[in-house]
Amino acid sequence: MITLTLIGIGAGNPGHLTLQAIRAINEADLILIPRKGADKDDLAGLRRRICADVLTAPQTTVAEFDLPKRDTACPDYRRGVDDWHDAIARVWRAEIRARLGCKGRVAFLVWGDPSLYDSTLRIAGRVAERMPMSISVIPGITAIQALTAAHGIPLNEIGAAFTVTTGRRLRDEGWPGAAKTVVVMLDGDCAFRDVPPEGVHIWWGAYVGMAEEITLSGRLADMRERIVRTRAAARESHGWIMDIYILRRG
Repeated sequence: MITLTLIGIGAGNPGHLTLQAIRAINEADLILIPRKGADKDDLAGLRRRICADVLTAPQTTVAEFDLPKRDTACPDYRRGVDDWHDAIARVWRAEIRARLGCKGRVAFLVWGDPSLYDSTLRIAGRVAERMPMSISVIPGITAIQALTAAHGIPLNEIGAAFTVTTGRRLRDEGWPGAAKTVVVMLDGDCAFRDVPPEGVHIWWGAYVGMAEEITLSGRLADMRERIVRTRAAARESHGWIMDIYILRRG
């Protein structure tokens, strides 16, 4: 049987790696690293660096593969994502079978944590439907934790709840209910521009945890256009961007 371990590696800083993660990396027979194209080679590069820094087991093979791209032209977002995940699962199965057959220990290094706005667990479930497999997860530092640490702020106010959502939902549905603090992930269109800015503070970060980290904060009315410009310049410079922000009323 294949044993698949999904290892959270943090938000971009190799120092985020836990001792549990290092142990699991060295117990693997195969570590698979996805490539997302030349414009996002930094993402594969971090995984290569982690393996170079902590991998000491001679039996472990590190292999890379090209990740299928999502059809962004599909009018049905959910169907497009499901088709994309199916395609990725097929590639995973092919790589595992070609390199290990039906027995061995496989590890995937997952950006951030596999449990929070990440589809690696869903894809692993698709693989397990067609291949005998056990799945385990090692948690990692999330982008939310990296962002609050970068700004030196607590995420919640005393005794208060917070909501985690996506840029798509913030844009389409507006501010979520009675929430006072909102964490927004996966926002490719700067949905904060559609939020009425009165009385709202924003803490924004891109490449949090990485050497390229950028952070900005202040009143949303004062910061939103500056963040848009900064984000666009950073994406132009790096060819890709991963950012996250917190909005708080009052």
